[in-house]
Amino acid sequence: MKSLLDIRRDLHRIPELGFQEVKTHAYLLEQINALPQERLTILTWRTGIVVKVEGIQATKTIGWRTDIDGLPIKEATDLPFTSEHAEKMHACGHDVHMTVALGLLRTFTMNPINDHVVFLFQPAEEGPGGAFPMKEWLKKEHPKLMPDQIFAFHIAPEYPVGTVATRPGLLFANTSELYIDLIGKEGHAAYPHQSRDMSIAAATLLLQLQTIVSRTLNPMEPAVVTIGKMTSGTVQNIISGKARLEGTLRTMDAETMTIIKQKIESLCRATEIAFDCEVQLDFGFGYYQVKNDAKLANEFLAFAEEDASTIAILCDAAMTGEDFGFFLQEIPGVLFWAGVDSPYGLHHAKLNPDEAIIDYLVPFVESYFRMLSNK
Repeated sequence: MKSLLDIRRDLHRIPELGFQEVKTHAYLLEQINALPQERLTILTWRTGIVVKVEGIQATKTIGWRTDIDGLPIKEATDLPFTSEHAEKMHACGHDVHMTVALGLLRTFTMNPINDHVVFLFQPAEEGPGGAFPMKEWLKKEHPKLMPDQIFAFHIAPEYPVGTVATRPGLLFANTSELYIDLIGKEGHAAYPHQSRDMSIAAATLLLQLQTIVSRTLNPMEPAVVTIGKMTSGTVQNIISGKARLEGTLRTMDAETMTIIKQKIESLCRATEIAFDCEVQLDFGFGYYQVKNDAKLANEFLAFAEEDASTIAILCDAAMTGEDFGFFLQEIPGVLFWAGVDSPYGLHHAKLNPDEAIIDYLVPFVESYFRMLSNK
């Protein structure tokens, strides 16, 4: 296996979108196959990879999940190892995530712990979501590889290297995409009575959508309904026959997400009647909330507080989304933030994580897993 620094930079050069991670898949397998194979079981699923490291005296299986996809963003870092794929970038740190996973895999292959460790190299975290189908495949086809506990991390640009942050219970929100197409009848601006204006229909619907949080939901339940994009019309003297709204939904409670979607469906049907048009509603892909196991999260924070190289933070929950939540639906586990000290945030074209996180986090997680395995 190459040095971890070289691996991170190699992976940064080849970002690929969800379920298209062909080069990434091949590169990961090349590094995995360079390790001693005696204790390893290697399986592939679509562009994902599952690797089990046999424990010495296993009583359970500990899981470590990493995401492997990039984003449709044009990189603007000017790094010597900048993305070689046009309009694609590892702008969410998944290159760092994969590198840490490979470092841990190498460590436990060369110096195993008592328990089995299963590494899940999961595609399509950024969309359309690889966690749920990967979990279902494991349950059906390889149930013995399902972890008893599972862990993952996400880089945090706002924290310095050496900082980890998490919380027991809810960490990330439920999320859903939102796409609404309104189809009426185009017409000349001089004859509005002969058309069905979808600019007006879309604008009215947009305003109605903004009343859901303020007038439908319990004010004690945090939620977001955001329309980030609205398109309609062609030229100034033609009444638009088509319009489109694109947005996102985020809630801290799964039932609240159901209520919001039901209300949106009702408003869309009402818009069809009011404006004599057709409304096509698509919620796209959505992610289940990331809810950490309380006992494991508290134990993780306690371990981090005792580690001399680490600053442990009990952080607030956030409206961000992560499909790791689908694993945590059935498996006790913890997702935590790890600092990379960047002035640019996640999904920014200039994001450049401090690579020192790799040499810090691999031994930290190794020590934590050895503690878990000895319990």
